[in-house]
Amino acid sequence: SLFAARAVTGVFTRHLKAAELLRVCVEVGVSSVGVVAVTGTFIGMVLAVQAYTQFHLIGLDTSLGAVIHMSVVRELGPVLSAVMLAGRVGTSMAAQLATMRVTEQIDALACLGVDPVKYLVGPRFLACVLMIPLLTVLADLMGVFGSSLICLKVFHIEGQHYWEHTRNFVKTWDVLVGMGKAVIFGGVLSLICCHRGFRSKPGAEGVGRAATEGFVLSFVAILVIDFLMAMFLNAVHNMIWPAGSVRMA
Repeated sequence: SLFAARAVTGVFTRHLKAAELLRVCVEVGVSSVGVVAVTGTFIGMVLAVQAYTQFHLIGLDTSLGAVIHMSVVRELGPVLSAVMLAGRVGTSMAAQLATMRVTEQIDALACLGVDPVKYLVGPRFLACVLMIPLLTVLADLMGVFGSSLICLKVFHIEGQHYWEHTRNFVKTWDVLVGMGKAVIFGGVLSLICCHRGFRSKPGAEGVGRAATEGFVLSFVAILVIDFLMAMFLNAVHNMIWPAGSVRMA
């Protein structure tokens, strides 16, 4: 908690350098576009293939898109984006900071009067908070594209009713829920991975273990937080739009 507080306050102090923030944003966001796009596309395609048979048997083919798109926007988009970033970027952050700890570069920053947590973790925290929601948007779009491609072009579901059911079922609230989860996931995975890097033990084994622990703890934290947020946000939704009422947003 103290580590997280120091890192977050580093975002609002002179320790945050624009050049460093831009470099980390490129590393977190731009370099991850390809893997997130491919993951989102094939997740949507797999969902369409797996769900089509059951929906076809009960004559609800045109409702397939609404269910898949809701799943992608609210759950799979933010969760998969965060997990992919935890594996690709989180482990890199943990390994970089662990190497700096082992080679005493972090101690050198402290000797120069610079708070190493604010200076090193602040830009990484802000970059993840900013970039992961944007990557989630990309994952959502590619998931919708992949599922629609399979449903409309392979299974030949009637397009007008397919998109009409999607529009009536997936609302602004669902998109905002997914974006809110992505922001939380980005902040959590960056703090966990950076903390593991700062707490690395000496030697190459310590660096490798810090990277592994960063990913594993981030992955578990993402799943636990996703469950808690789902319960909380569903309760909020039911308070705003009670059962039986028409949801306008």
